[in-house]
Amino acid sequence: MAVPESERLSDEELAALNERLDKAAPDEVLTWVNQRFGARAVQMSSFGLEDVALFDMFWRVNPAARLATLDTWRLPTETYTVMDQTRLRYKTRIEAHQPDPEAVAALVAGQGFNLFYRGRENRVSCCHVRKVEPLERALASIDAWVTGLRRDQGMERGSIAIVEWDAAHSNYKVNPLANWTFDQVRSYVDEHAVPYNELHDQGYPSIGCAPCTRAVASGEDPRAGRWWWESDPNAKECGLHIVALATGSR
Repeated sequence: MAVPESERLSDEELAALNERLDKAAPDEVLTWVNQRFGARAVQMSSFGLEDVALFDMFWRVNPAARLATLDTWRLPTETYTVMDQTRLRYKTRIEAHQPDPEAVAALVAGQGFNLFYRGRENRVSCCHVRKVEPLERALASIDAWVTGLRRDQGMERGSIAIVEWDAAHSNYKVNPLANWTFDQVRSYVDEHAVPYNELHDQGYPSIGCAPCTRAVASGEDPRAGRWWWESDPNAKECGLHIVALATGSR
């Protein structure tokens, strides 16, 4: 289901909205999301520090806010733990989207269980089966998805808008924390006693699948621990966050 043409913002309207919301606090952005989309919006969460802080904000705006995740079947135990803690703390249902079992079986049969260590093409294939395709299914019936992306995470994230038209999924992508820093996120989590992934206390600023994530040393780029065996430091993406456009596409 795509956002109907009649309900889309024009490029001019979207630009004006972003000019206003770029100066707004995250909870004000989430209030706009809730007022405009209601239950047709969902937060997609990897349960990293940004995402748990963001859901605490979203829940305060709307206790019935929807929360979804991609369960790749290769996540760290600590990530599943914080999922359970979140479910209990906020009395919310987590919509878990998983890979197609047949697609995973075919991938493993053809390339092995740890194929991602043998070249970027293999890693991208694994990410597509375990993440990208489940995300496409997760977003097929919603009008807006909320993420914890921040501009200071670098790469293509450095130019994200608060609200973007996601042409690939025909809906809106909203980044309420776009102009926040990691320290602001951490302070929010501490102040509100938000349950978070304990791997963050073990040198993991960015957490993905268990075999594809390691701790980083002091002074390293926060995403250096993602697919650390790959040589290109600017290619630390899995395909989920590289297609949104900050235009209304009308």
